Amino acid sequence: MAKYLEELDGVFVALADPTRREVVRRLGRGPQSVGDLAREFPMALPSFMKHVRTLEANGLIRTVKTGRVRTCVLHRDRLAVLDDWLAEQRRIWEERTDRLERFVTESTEEP
Repeated sequence: MAKYLEELDGVFVALADPTRREVVRRLGRGPQSVGDLAREFPMALPSFMKHVRTLEANGLIRTVKTGRVRTCVLHRDRLAVLDDWLAEQRRIWEERTDRLERFVTESTEEP
């Protein structure tokens, strides 16, 4: 359980920044070089590389270097950690609202 929570925290940290979310969104369309990704952002390449390293350290992307070109690839399976957590939260809140609905309807039906 502790490992799962650490992984979940890492994914949330990685996705907390709008630049990193945009990189993940763009990589959802397919692999891209770091240079192509960085071109769209108003920052120096070393600053952009910090975002790439954060995404890579938290398992959301992997990079492959071929010659002088570093290509980023989205690790879609890693998003399953987030999807599982959201599904659990959805289930918890649906149970709560179902209990509230039962409470309200049963309370109003009594004379």
